[in-house]
Amino acid sequence: MSSLPASKKTTLVEINTHPGVLHVKLLGPQVGQRESPLISQDVEPYIRDAGKTMKFFVVDLQSVTFMSSMGLGICIALRHKAHAAGAKSILYGTPKELMQLFTMMKIDKLYTFAKDQRELDAAMR
Repeated sequence: MSSLPASKKTTLVEINTHPGVLHVKLLGPQVGQRESPLISQDVEPYIRDAGKTMKFFVVDLQSVTFMSSMGLGICIALRHKAHAAGAKSILYGTPKELMQLFTMMKIDKLYTFAKDQRELDAAMR
């Protein structure tokens, strides 16, 4: 049984757990040097807590307009932790500008992308 609440909301991140799914919404508009360690501090306990029961790790970027190299780093680090637990990682609602950045940095190879709810539902089948 989990010691963490099923959901948590701070000024930077909204975390929701459902059976097999950890949904993390970054509340933006930017994820930079100040925000990255705080986001990581909030999300990592949920990844650890979910462990092997987590099938999908969804990062919702709909509210993010800017991401620094530290923001990109946190996306990579959290994805690796979720992958180690056996979860499929999905970036949801990624704005076009961020998508170009993810592609340029080859981070797009680490995630499945879902632009809308229909694609997210399909990715989680």
